[in-house]
Amino acid sequence: MPGQDARATSKVAPETKALRGIWLTRGKDGRLTAYAPGDGGLRRWTERRPGGPDWGASGVVPAPDLTHLSVTQDAHAYVHFVGRRERRAADGDVTVDIVHATQYQTGRPASSWHSLGTPHKEAAVGRRLGAPVAVVSESGELHIAVRNGGGGMMMRRERPDGKWRGWEDLRGRHIKEEPAVVALSSGCLALLAATDEGSLHWQQTEPGGGWGEVNALRLAMVPGSLAALETAQGRATYYWTDPAGGVVAYRTDGWPMALGGAPGGGAHAVIRTVLDGFDCTVLAHRGLEGTAVVGVGVTENEANGLWWSDTGASCQGVPALTRDAQGRLVMAVVGSDGAPRVARQTDGPGLNFDVWRAL
Repeated sequence: MPGQDARATSKVAPETKALRGIWLTRGKDGRLTAYAPGDGGLRRWTERRPGGPDWGASGVVPAPDLTHLSVTQDAHAYVHFVGRRERRAADGDVTVDIVHATQYQTGRPASSWHSLGTPHKEAAVGRRLGAPVAVVSESGELHIAVRNGGGGMMMRRERPDGKWRGWEDLRGRHIKEEPAVVALSSGCLALLAATDEGSLHWQQTEPGGGWGEVNALRLAMVPGSLAALETAQGRATYYWTDPAGGVVAYRTDGWPMALGGAPGGGAHAVIRTVLDGFDCTVLAHRGLEGTAVVGVGVTENEANGLWWSDTGASCQGVPALTRDAQGRLVMAVVGSDGAPRVARQTDGPGLNFDVWRAL
């Protein structure tokens, strides 16, 4: 407001946010690792042998002061952690930065956290920085996309020699929540983000190259519900929750497609796998009843519908999906009691999961 003391507002700090979520990775030795927030950082559980079913005792990956986390892997199966960190000073002020750490081997300690700073020199603007999303391109470069403090989209990427390039301004405005980012087999990256007016789409013009023009799309979506998956060579499909309810799939050369379902909030986990000889897409999210719900359909054949099933497992936040050393799907959730649980695909037709195991 006119006349307001800018010095007084510069010390206003946002509420400290609690890190939430669960993540699954598969190491070079084939063993799965599950990560979930805990005291002192991330609690970590690793399979005793590839394919399970037994898991070892939990350990801790120190991750202090993180409000958001994105986890991805490269071709060497190195696990990259990229987080948004808030630290409160003695005077009550809060500083925000983006940090990165790497775990090089299954079950081994992660590297120390390295600060990548923010795109902003002004701390007050930097405090409005969004949640980062990390992906690794076909060339092996780690990319980080994040909404900046002004509502635009920024990108930072690691060079092949391990050094980081500067922040790139992809432009855009009024972006809400984190984008969906997908690394395509063409070597390019593509992004979709929700805005106040609809959504914005970016795609690299060539592997490792620039981004061309940002495309404004009149597509409404629930902020924070976006996910993306490569469903054909060099082509992404985006998934989100429609404000009127139900899940939507979209490819940039077509129209939004209603997939049904009744998501209860949050993003969607999505993965491709072969079921009964068909290339299928599997989605998972927290349903309206607070339990993990799974949808299955033939990849890029949404017209024939998806089969939805409620697992009955209590679910906070977004479930995680991956394949184990034997190619079976594994789902992980954090229950209402805060405990992580996993279930594994069983043999037989279709997609069914065995009993949930507490970690």
